[in-house]
Amino acid sequence: MNWTPPTAERLYEVVDATWPAAEKLRQGPFVLRRGAGGGKRASSATLIDAVASVDDIEVAAEAMKEMGQAPLFMIREGDGDLDRTLERLGYSVLDPVILFAASSADLAELDPKGLTAIRTSEPMAIMAEIWAEGGVTGPRLDVMRRVDRAKVCLMGRVDSHPTGVGFIAVDNDIGMVHALEVAKPARRKGLGLQMMGAAAAWALEQGAETFALVVLSENDAACGLYRKIGMVEVGKYHYRIKETK
Repeated sequence: MNWTPPTAERLYEVVDATWPAAEKLRQGPFVLRRGAGGGKRASSATLIDAVASVDDIEVAAEAMKEMGQAPLFMIREGDGDLDRTLERLGYSVLDPVILFAASSADLAELDPKGLTAIRTSEPMAIMAEIWAEGGVTGPRLDVMRRVDRAKVCLMGRVDSHPTGVGFIAVDNDIGMVHALEVAKPARRKGLGLQMMGAAAAWALEQGAETFALVVLSENDAACGLYRKIGMVEVGKYHYRIKETK
């Protein structure tokens, strides 16, 4: 079966569905997200109408401050006017990322059948310890718990020792991996690729023909690796932030 990459717009939907905010609300031309500590993906505002005025931006920014969050806007493809307006208003660029996708079936070939990979519906304590090493702590684990669709926490083991974790969720025909973390002693030994394969194999079992992820564009090593294994760049986004005083 020939695989067709999804659009950037479709992957924006998948990001929102598989790493959800604690609460979403409409404010003028924006959707605001209360992240409850779940990170920028779950805390940013996105433009859903074609145009946003300076007044619209200021009202949205005040609403985010009332949530206890710094004003943070996700800039997706097609948001050029908003991006330029926010720049004029003193908002700084933060964390440009790339959206990658590939055929789940192709990536599943990286799954070594001898890898002992434990699947759980909720983060286990030992998983939380590994995630904590990479800065994925309680509020981000809460994001995983509130996902309301097919999902799995995956733990890879080497010589019976837990060494890698990842969270995968499916939105219809697309699976997306988040918070893939390998313990320091097991890095640069191929476990990350094995975990990717195991994650893609699980997504394929759920009927997801596409497997996707987001990665910081400045992470040249990861981006190079994903391209090497056949993943293609589908789109980009970045944030604009104004720190509160």
